[in-house]
Amino acid sequence: MDKLYIVIPAYNEQDNIEQVVNDWYPIIEKHNGNGQSRLVIIDDGSKDSTYEKLKQCAETRPLLTPLTKPNGGHGATVLYGYKYALKNGADYIFQTDSDGQTLPEEFEPFWNRRQKYDMVIGWRKDRQDGFSRVFVTKTLKLVIRICFGLTLTDANTPYRLMKAQTMRRYIALIPKNFNLSNVLLAVIYKKKGCTIKYLPITFRPRQGGVNSINMKKICKIGKQAVIDFMKLNRIIRNT
Repeated sequence: MDKLYIVIPAYNEQDNIEQVVNDWYPIIEKHNGNGQSRLVIIDDGSKDSTYEKLKQCAETRPLLTPLTKPNGGHGATVLYGYKYALKNGADYIFQTDSDGQTLPEEFEPFWNRRQKYDMVIGWRKDRQDGFSRVFVTKTLKLVIRICFGLTLTDANTPYRLMKAQTMRRYIALIPKNFNLSNVLLAVIYKKKGCTIKYLPITFRPRQGGVNSINMKKICKIGKQAVIDFMKLNRIIRNT
């Protein structure tokens, strides 16, 4: 049976984290890979009780693996989770976030297409998380077109199922602690001719807690991303 690793980064999510576990644990139980699948939730150096609550949840959930690391941001934490999954022999890796914006009941259509595509990724068709976030997504789409010459439907969606064997070939192209790891991964897959399928998903407002990313941080990350993307385009093209 296919071994599934669900990777979820978490930072200061004490208000959400138990519900996130309750939402996603049934998915990993259903696709348990003969007991080898794991729900991996990575605490990114939270200042609240996120990690303590995760450890409490794990006491009664054997397929839940809580990890913790120094704070490095979403991109670095996602990358950490991917490398952990690859190291532990995952066949498929699914990533989502810990803010309750995505729905586990929409997972099955992704899983049913796992063998046909290298990546099945969500398309946030009707986003409910505010104008500023929609603006960021559209700006990112433009930046990707300018820097890489690519058009991607929704490159940064935190709802993606990926073949581990494909990721293993390309993950070294992503710099350590890169802020936009998921975006770059989508770009690499497209550049390398991998098969990608977009499926529409629900994307709700944050279900609790406080968003750690504000517009000032977004602008700073975006400015650096343009510089990094231009450099990385040459590396990806020549690798």
